[in-house]
Amino acid sequence: MAKRTGVDELKLIGLLWRGSPTSPRSRISTRSITTLAVELADREGLDAVTIRRLAEEAGVTAMALYPHIGGRAELVELMLDHVAGATYEAASIPESTDWRSRITAIAEANWASCRAHPWITDLATGRPVPGPGASTKYETELRALDGIGLSDIDMEHTLTALLSLVQGTARATLATQGARQPGEDQDVDWWANIEPALTTAIGDRTRFPTASRVSRTLGEETGKANDPEGAYRRGVGLLIDGIAQRIDQSGV
Repeated sequence: MAKRTGVDELKLIGLLWRGSPTSPRSRISTRSITTLAVELADREGLDAVTIRRLAEEAGVTAMALYPHIGGRAELVELMLDHVAGATYEAASIPESTDWRSRITAIAEANWASCRAHPWITDLATGRPVPGPGASTKYETELRALDGIGLSDIDMEHTLTALLSLVQGTARATLATQGARQPGEDQDVDWWANIEPALTTAIGDRTRFPTASRVSRTLGEETGKANDPEGAYRRGVGLLIDGIAQRIDQSGV
């Protein structure tokens, strides 16, 4: 996982929170360049987003970009804030009294964001400077948890646990999909190819009885060597069950 380093935080605050005026000469703005960078990362991965490549895409010189985005480290933070701010554009959190549906909506929106922008799963959060996009997202998610019987600390911990579950399983899902051949959505052929050699290497068939049983059952029921997407959905359900138990215990 890539670390987010080299950021001039004071410069970044200015870039995040100021307006996004369009340069009269180059016709670019912080917003337009950030959007362009996100689209490039979505297509080709974050490594493709260099100042030189971005300048070529925008039809300007590299020097013209710096007043709008700082350096590349600041640009990545602008991109992440842009993605965060768009999380609930396609699917908002329902105004429902059923808090379970609200939490599920949070998970699903973040899952969709990870799938649409896979490069965000490879960046460690660390201590990010909150921008308007991330702040709006955080406020939206906390409001969905507010008033259901959790303390402020419980709300923060619950949200962090939920988002960590989503991002971790999304990262694993994307890695699994990346290991498959184009058009391959199961691991049956892959497993059939390596199983004889692996069985010979392990030797004693009873050496790992529980692991053998569970992995065999998973393969038979899902056709997969591992199932991070299934783990995501099971994990969200377990988290919701735990929240319900906490609320019941508090008598709310």
